[in-house]
Amino acid sequence: MSKDPKLFQHGTLAMLVAGLFDGTMSIEELLTHGDSGIGTCSGLDGEMIILDGTAYTIRRDGTVEALSGDVKTPFACVHFDPKTPGRKVSDLSLPELEANLKGQGMNNIFYTVKLTGRFAKMKTRTVFKQEKPYPGLTEVADQQAVFEGEDTTGTLIGYNAPDLYQGIASSGFHLHYLSDDHVLGGHVLDLQLAEGELSLTPFSDFNLHLPSGNAGFMQADFDLASLNDQIQQAEH
Repeated sequence: MSKDPKLFQHGTLAMLVAGLFDGTMSIEELLTHGDSGIGTCSGLDGEMIILDGTAYTIRRDGTVEALSGDVKTPFACVHFDPKTPGRKVSDLSLPELEANLKGQGMNNIFYTVKLTGRFAKMKTRTVFKQEKPYPGLTEVADQQAVFEGEDTTGTLIGYNAPDLYQGIASSGFHLHYLSDDHVLGGHVLDLQLAEGELSLTPFSDFNLHLPSGNAGFMQADFDLASLNDQIQQAEH
């Protein structure tokens, strides 16, 4: 593995906003670029989290499923986890965690956030699988299942994307969670950390891979004027 970690991303968030939900890269190929990360499956079939080289999706009923290599994704971010020791943290809410991270002085680069430990409270969501003709992402945002758990142990992983890259990604933090017992997972909406270990990996290299073989992407017209508002509505 290279000494300097690299972030690999397939697809863009703007594609999802426009309703381009077809999978365009297999999980098998995605995992050649990283063993940790987040994303979604073809048709927005659940929230994906990748830990230790295995990709999982959280379905609309809350079940967690390990994905086979032939499953495809329209959008995912991965990196190779350097497994560097983190720092001990405790008694953090989600706003406090994000404020802590913003104080690290890395607002204008991509970096990964990994937080393992015990969570007094964890609230997540997952989106519902869509069928063609696909709606836009803002319409899908209203079709989600929300899950809550108390005193769970697990791993939160995700990324900070600089404001400069809004549209390529969702600017700010995008975090997913999976409990160690695979009972609770999804896109993080809220949390209260009891105690855990926090590690950050900054990236000076960002590799964006686009689905040039997909006709829908190659021919799509993107509404750039309203892109930011649509991303904010869908994500928050």
